Amino acid sequence: MKSIVIHAAKDLRIEDCTVATPGPGQVHIQLAAGGICGSDLHYYNHGGFGPIRLKEPMILGHEVAGHITELGAGVEDLKVGQLVAVSPSRPCGNCRFCGEGSHNQCLNMRFYGSAMPFPHIQGAFRQSLVAEAIQCAPADGLTAGEAAMAEPLAVCLHATRRAGSLLGKSVLVTGCGPIGILCILAARRAGADTIVATDLSDFTLAKAREAGADITVNMADDPTGLDRFLPDKGTFDVLYECSGAAPALSAGIAAMRPGGRIIQLGLGGDMSLPMMAITAKELSLMGSFRFHEEFFTAVSLMRKGLIDVKPFITQTFPLEDAVTAFEIAGDRAQAVKTQISFA
Repeated sequence: MKSIVIHAAKDLRIEDCTVATPGPGQVHIQLAAGGICGSDLHYYNHGGFGPIRLKEPMILGHEVAGHITELGAGVEDLKVGQLVAVSPSRPCGNCRFCGEGSHNQCLNMRFYGSAMPFPHIQGAFRQSLVAEAIQCAPADGLTAGEAAMAEPLAVCLHATRRAGSLLGKSVLVTGCGPIGILCILAARRAGADTIVATDLSDFTLAKAREAGADITVNMADDPTGLDRFLPDKGTFDVLYECSGAAPALSAGIAAMRPGGRIIQLGLGGDMSLPMMAITAKELSLMGSFRFHEEFFTAVSLMRKGLIDVKPFITQTFPLEDAVTAFEIAGDRAQAVKTQISFA
């Protein structure tokens, strides 16, 4: 069985790994599609991000879907041949945060393709995978590529939950990679009235408009493009900061109205904050990290046709072209979501 393994920055290899047998409560899945995430790109381009560094070879990937080929003992609500989206969120269920219902903050989280702990948690970019049945969301009616988008969509649904009521609100999205695009879809589904999106790429901003953004601003071409939203102490009720870049956050804060809420999703490292503006405007700054139960909601919304992710899957490469896929995935002039086909 082939898998995609990162050894160091720019050292990505296709290697053999063992095929496991499902135990009680588990299923064996023949992987069909996997999406390349921003964290995968950090491992590929830099060997990690912030203090999190690769210390051993690690299978990448956590945005995956595939078809069930075998059921373990006691699995009754899934069937062989069924397409499922596989949640990478595997909290322990026993720590104090799990007990409080904050599963995304689990002290012993086993999240596919994560170098946070050591030994690292091996990822899901492999031709076959054994998963817990409770990780699997039936994806009947979707393509494998759509089903694999459940993970990033769940990230955005969790952020939208953190944002509170969006009905009739004005929303700013900074950074129009996959997370920014999906935040636009989630915010609109939650009732946002006006959505403005910023980025440095005309290609991704065109995709933001396709996702439903009312106004887009290329901050590289027009650094003062948000100035129209500054009068009378600002315009926006909610900011989804998806870039992880300090200039984007600062520009967004300047355009926020008093009492607004900032949802920080981008993970670009520590940033300096304009604390005087945050204080004077009485803004709320909230982090948003991963997800848990939102994963199944993401699949449900896609299956019902309430959120359409297809236009934002911009490339699909075969497994043997994984290196090319990773190179393209980081190019915002041509890619939103790049996926790998394992079929």
